[in-house]
Amino acid sequence: MRPGPADPASLGIDVAKATFEAALLIHGRLLHRSFAMTAQGFDSLHTWIGKQGVEQAHACLEATGEYGAALALSLYAAGHVVSIVNPARIAAYAKSRLARTKTDKADAGLLAHFCSTQHPVPWTPPPAEVRELQARVRRVEMLQEMAQQEVNRLQSGLHSPAVRASMEATLAFLRQEIDAMQRLVQEQLEQSADLQHKQRLLCSIPGIGRWTAARVLAESDQVRTSVSARQLAAYAGLTPRERTSGTSVRGQTRLAKTGNSRLRRALYLPAIVAIRHNPAVRAFAERLRARGKPPMVIVAAAMRKLLHLIYGVLKSGKAFDPALALAA
Repeated sequence: MRPGPADPASLGIDVAKATFEAALLIHGRLLHRSFAMTAQGFDSLHTWIGKQGVEQAHACLEATGEYGAALALSLYAAGHVVSIVNPARIAAYAKSRLARTKTDKADAGLLAHFCSTQHPVPWTPPPAEVRELQARVRRVEMLQEMAQQEVNRLQSGLHSPAVRASMEATLAFLRQEIDAMQRLVQEQLEQSADLQHKQRLLCSIPGIGRWTAARVLAESDQVRTSVSARQLAAYAGLTPRERTSGTSVRGQTRLAKTGNSRLRRALYLPAIVAIRHNPAVRAFAERLRARGKPPMVIVAAAMRKLLHLIYGVLKSGKAFDPALALAA
């Protein structure tokens, strides 16, 4: 019997580097199978799903970086509903079910049950131009991290001239690669009239330069179109987490940090610049400072304010207006 609209099939997928474990939940029955993380493996998955009499499944994957990206695209292209879920939600769901077993097979089954009971929001892949922009931006960030590691090693007090020469040569090469890849990022933006226009809008906000604009567009452009400004801030992990209970528990309010860490990092230094040079952010920071808020709380709030300004100019399609921003 084929699953009907009222009883859809749920597909949980636990992703690894070379393989993935699939668990198909149909009419309360869980079917398992492992596949290779290759194009042939994706085809085998589609064939296996079809053999179970399922025309469209709701697939659920954890957000685990690049490993599952091609698989998610393949499922979406095949007509299945796809949801990519924050691992923290899955961990909390596992605790709620008192799950004791931690294996790839058990995790895939857990994802299938989560998908069936929680109905996570469907994912829509970003356009190819945004995917390419994201890949290039993330490569720059990776190279920057590698360069910083070499800088840290050089500053560690190493005395070997040969090793220092090797590190300096490696660092010079990494800096050349960073410059080259950043040029490719800008080329990707300039190839798209839409992305180029959005970059100009973002650069009209004091505190945001071309590189920050590229990072923000790479990590949020697709998400931003379907959420509110507050939801975008939550996506970046920039919403406060309060911890109080009764009269005895008064924990310090902190950032949730359960969102896109790349987007959050992209806003840190621009927020510090905006506190000094952006009239709307500066006025906001001064109000917080007058209320006795600590410096890092002010910076975090400035990051959130900056993201709201970003959302506003992109939604309106109009450049930053200090008068409107101060009145908001």
